[in-house]
Amino acid sequence: MINKCLFPVAGYGTRFLPATKALAKEMMPVVNKPLVQYGVEEAIEAGLTRIGFVTGRGKRAIADHFDISYELEHQISGSGKEKYLESIRSVMSKAQFSFTRQNEMKGLGHAILTGETLIGNEPFGVVLADDLCLPDPGQPNVMAQMVKIFNQFRCSIVAVMEVPEDEIHKYGVIKGEAMKDGLYRVDDMIEKPSKDKAPSNLAIIGRYILTPDIFDIIRNTKPGKNEEIQLTDALLTQAQDGCVMAYRFKGTRFDCGSVDGFVSATNHVYENLYTE
Repeated sequence: MINKCLFPVAGYGTRFLPATKALAKEMMPVVNKPLVQYGVEEAIEAGLTRIGFVTGRGKRAIADHFDISYELEHQISGSGKEKYLESIRSVMSKAQFSFTRQNEMKGLGHAILTGETLIGNEPFGVVLADDLCLPDPGQPNVMAQMVKIFNQFRCSIVAVMEVPEDEIHKYGVIKGEAMKDGLYRVDDMIEKPSKDKAPSNLAIIGRYILTPDIFDIIRNTKPGKNEEIQLTDALLTQAQDGCVMAYRFKGTRFDCGSVDGFVSATNHVYENLYTE
């Protein structure tokens, strides 16, 4: 049974400077809810209620957000404003939270390895809060879709989507054998290739389910693109030695690590959830 989810949240958020000079980028609100809360809610709805955060310096606000604020709650107790805390109270009542710190920024693979102490020898989900994924109406969320596939194949799974050729260099890209509609057995993947070297137009986005052997693989993975320890490189080794599946998820994804994506997500959430 998979019930843990890891959130690598130690990044600097440089694309949003100066806003992120003192503000954790994961705490930037899409309308009135921080990005990281959307991700945690997605994990909880998928049954992943033991939430681990790999944090860094300047990320104290994330831990505070998932804790009680006695002063605030006392001030608004019994008032009409109390309803605004209902969503975060619900999250806090359904999940357990733990934290560890990544002292150096050495890539996503290194962040995942830092989280080993929170995961242990169990399969686990990974959510990158920069990627806001919203399900199609009436459908399960992306992580829930992936948990269902994991329960069938019991191997690591990456979420993928088709991206335009001129954006392929921003992503890890997979090539694989189509098993059925939207599901591929991975036989190659490259981190941020040029468009002429990309093996397909299927790009990995910020949702993963990983089996615990990934930790030993990362430990033996040499720095790759940008001299960072790339999770993509470790997953390629895992795919070659065993099995990694890629899943073309059903839903809408916004790259909230970019200004354009963040604005699009805010407009979408406001128009679809707050004006109905």
